[in-house]
Order: sequence, then C-alpha cells, then structure tokens
Amino acid sequence: MLLRYILSIILPLGGLGGFTSAIAQDEDSLQVSIRGFVDTYHAVQLQKPNDWMSSRSRARGEVTIEKGNAGAFVSANLVHNAILKDKTALQLREAYGYYSDEHWDLRAGRQIIVWGVADGLRLTDIISPMDYTEFLAQDYDDIRIPVGALRIQFSREKWRLEAVAVPVSSFFELPTDTENPWSMGQFTINEPPKCRLYNMEYGSRLSFFLSGIDFSFSALHTWNKMPVLYNGEGEYRRMTMLGADASVPIGQFVIRGELAWYIDEAQTTTGMEDLTRANSTNALLGIDWYAGNDWSVAAQYSHKYVACGNHRNTGLATLRVSKDLLHNALSLQSFAYIDVTNGGIFNRLSADYALNDQLHATLGYDYFHANRGMFMVYDRNSEVFMKLKYSF
Repeated sequence: MLLRYILSIILPLGGLGGFTSAIAQDEDSLQVSIRGFVDTYHAVQLQKPNDWMSSRSRARGEVTIEKGNAGAFVSANLVHNAILKDKTALQLREAYGYYSDEHWDLRAGRQIIVWGVADGLRLTDIISPMDYTEFLAQDYDDIRIPVGALRIQFSREKWRLEAVAVPVSSFFELPTDTENPWSMGQFTINEPPKCRLYNMEYGSRLSFFLSGIDFSFSALHTWNKMPVLYNGEGEYRRMTMLGADASVPIGQFVIRGELAWYIDEAQTTTGMEDLTRANSTNALLGIDWYAGNDWSVAAQYSHKYVACGNHRNTGLATLRVSKDLLHNALSLQSFAYIDVTNGGIFNRLSADYALNDQLHATLGYDYFHANRGMFMVYDRNSEVFMKLKYSF
C-alpha cells in the first residue's frame, strides 16, 4: 500500500486501480503493475529435542513498468528469520530491463534462468544456482538464486535460439554454520572466481516446437556451482556442459528426457595430491500422467556416470502424486526424492487449502530417512510445518 501511495504521487496515474495503471490510453502508454504476497512459515522437529527447524516471515513486492516493447521488472523480499539471523534483511531478488517484440526478447540484469525439462533436478538447468541454507525445506522456486546476465532470444514459429552471458557468476549458498539445524558441517569454501572477462559464463540453447514433440540442444561454458570438497575445502573449477532435452505428449501422458555431458568436471576425492577432473554423463527419464478427476502422477529417474577411477555410478529418483479436492480448493501432494544409490529418502507431504482467492493455508510433513548418502546428515530432521500466504 505504501508503494502504491508513493507511485500515485510520483506518477500522475490518478490511482493504481487493480494495481495496474497507465499514464495515457494509447498503445505506447506507460503501464505500471504491482503484485506480491506476504507469507509466514514455521516448522518443528519431530524427534527430541523438538527444536524449531524454520521460522520465517516474508513480504515480497514485484513491480513491472512497461512502455511499448520495453520494460523493467524488480522483485524484492523483506524477510524476518527468527533462526537464521543473517537472513533477516531486505533482499533484492530480480531486477532487469527488457525489450520484447514478435521475434526478439532481450533481458539484462538480475534474473532467474531455467533450462531443461526436469522437475526439481538439475542436469542442463545449471545457470541459476540454489540456496541450500534450509536445504529443500522450501518451495523449489524460492531457492533459485538469480544471476546477473544478458539473455537474448530470437524466436520463430517452430524454433527459438537463446544466447546467455553471465559476467559475474553466482554460486550455491550452503549451510556451514553449526548453529543452523540444516548445517552440512563446517568446511572452508574458497573464494569464488574473480570478476574477470575470462571468468565469464556463456552459452546458448536452440529449441524446436514441432507437432507432437518439443526438443532442445544446449551448450554452456560455466563453473561447478556447488563447491567440490578437496582436502577439507570447497573448490570451484571451470567445466563445459553439452545438453539435450525432449518432451513428448502421448494421450494422458507426457514423456520427458534430458541428457547432459559435463566435460572436465571437478570431482570430490579424498587422499589425492591433486584435484581430480573427469567427464561425466547425466541422463534423466521422466513420465507425467494426468489421470483425470484432478489426479496427476510424475516420476523421474536421473543417473550419473563418472569416467573416473572405478567408474562411479549414482542414481536419484523423484515421485510426485497430487490430487485436488473440494472444487480445487484443497490440493494434496506428496513429492519425494529417493537416493537410489544409498537408499535414503526425503518426502514432503502437504495439504494446501485456499480460504479464498488470495489466502492459502498449508500444513505438511517432511520425512527424512538415510543411513548414508546425501540425506544422511538430515536423518533426524523430520518435521511438521505450517504456512500461511496472502497474495495481492
């Protein structure tokens, strides 16, 4: 409301009715749109000592200003985090200018870039890193970290070419503070690459939209966004990604596939004098079933093969089941990550009820179980959570 009042003074809009207004009524008038939400999220550990696992509240504002084919978008969060004090702040999320017409789309600034067709897994989708300070106990879209990038897209009816340049790279945010209930343990993360022209990330993606199939080819010269542990320290190294993805609808089903080759990828090793680098192959197969009566089921399997030493193989699967009830007012969902290699699991069960079009209440349960592997450090972090969200 404060932002709405300020804009009504600065701009002769005569008010922002419906949070969207125009300076004039012609096609090139200045359009201002304001939207956002307020939410609060709290989670309690089920095992003793039954600590608070998360307790945060947030207000997000999003402003879009357009005139003709040009515009700008800014989003920011005002966060209060009762557990992770350093997260209490006004946080700029995205801020970019853009130009868009029938064929061209140019964006420059802080933005989230998503590639590939995987759901909640990263193969070719490695430009925007992730915020793991509360691991996966957040909405997946909320843990994507924007990157400062120039992105250019040229589109025709059946294909699109995209080019991306990231002058200053962003990297995963990891929970290394032992006071954080989601801590991965203490280790030193070395300084990220310096802001130099030769450290820039760059790549492109060519997508085709044909009758009965969508597919893409991509290439990216980048960094490992997750630091690789070597002698107790986190290291960043250059690598190149070559990828492809496809999506095919068949009746009630959608078949998705994705491939990514990481060339010269840094590998986590112990007892080695030098950091090991090797090529790896990453492959994903997924199937979505829209069964009718507001049921949907989606399963994925992702396999990683590293041509190093004894040729390591790892597998990770996901399973999503959802059902809408009460005229779509109540949404029930189960989404699980399954560590196929080590037998661990993380499963988020949730019930989201729309009290009205703007207000949603969510109750849920996060279940962790693992004796080894990627979920082992969180084996005691099973929790119940609640969330309220008001959108405007």
